[in-house]
Order: sequence, then structure tokens, then C-alpha cells
Amino acid sequence: MSKRIFVLAVFFAFGFNFSLYSAEPVKVYYSEEGKFTIPFGRNYNYADVLVKRVVDGDTIVLETGERVRLIGIDTPELHESDKLYRDASRTKQDISTIQKLGRRAYEFTRNLVEGKRVSLEFDAEKRDRYKRLLAYVYLKDGTFVNAEIVKQGYASLMTIPPNVKYADLFLRLYREARENRRGLWK
Repeated sequence: MSKRIFVLAVFFAFGFNFSLYSAEPVKVYYSEEGKFTIPFGRNYNYADVLVKRVVDGDTIVLETGERVRLIGIDTPELHESDKLYRDASRTKQDISTIQKLGRRAYEFTRNLVEGKRVSLEFDAEKRDRYKRLLAYVYLKDGTFVNAEIVKQGYASLMTIPPNVKYADLFLRLYREARENRRGLWK
């Protein structure tokens, strides 16, 4: 058996086993023969997926086990993290105040989406550096979740190019929420 066939046989044996646990197809590239892709794993239907739980005000977990970071918005930190300490330093607020605001944003998002079926819309990038899906989320009744969180005053803006499809809408909703002292702006 040639070395090339042996390597491919090993790849298929291990790659297939890995793909059973993968939420997205595995992509394989070989430089000797050029670039090619071998799809494995499952493709999920993001047009109709259950929100299993809410992690915080801007992150949810799907029935697939995948984490979704809501594009364009940022809610106060609920959990202990480096970002919590950076936000405290940046805003000059104490950590417990930020976490209390984070709890309110979390509860709003949880009441809005947890246990409900949603659809996802992607922008230019599908995943962030932490491998979370980046998405705009919609309830089955058409409610645009990202926008609703901003509109009701539970999020600030986080615009990270190239994912800017609804940046103008979010800015308008953010200003209205602040002016009308909704949600966290009371």
C-alpha cells in the first residue's frame, strides 16, 4: 500500500469518527495535490432551531449545542471574565453593578427566546474567534431578537466589521432606548 493511500485511509478513519461530534462539516486541505474539501458531519437547519438556553444577554445555546453570539449588540457581563474587569475599568463602575445590569439583560433575553424556536441569519462572517456562531436571530413570529434587545434598552452596540448589515438600525434603536430611558437606561 502506498504512503498516500495509507494516509488517506487513516484520515478517513479518524476524520469520520471526529465528524460524528462536529457541529459543522470538517474541511481538509492538502498542499501536495492542491486544495480540496471533504464534507463530513451534520449540517443543521438554522431556519428552525430550538434555543436550549441563554448564557447571557447576548449569547444563546441551540439544541445543536452550538453557542450563538448575537451580532451587533453587547450586554453587560453577568459572569466572571476578563471582559467584566475591562468593562469595570472602562466605565468606572464596580463589578457588582455591572453584574446586576448583566442579570437584567440576561433575564430579558431568556424571557424572549429560551425554549423557543428561532431562525438564524448570518452576515459576512459565520463564526468568531471563539468558534461561536455569529447571527441575527428571529423568533417564529418575526421578532428580530437582536433589535428587540436594543430597542427595549438591554444592550449597547458592538459593531465589528464586516458584520454590519443592521448597524444603522441598531444605532437608531439604541438612541431611542436611551432617550426614552428604557431597560438598563432607567
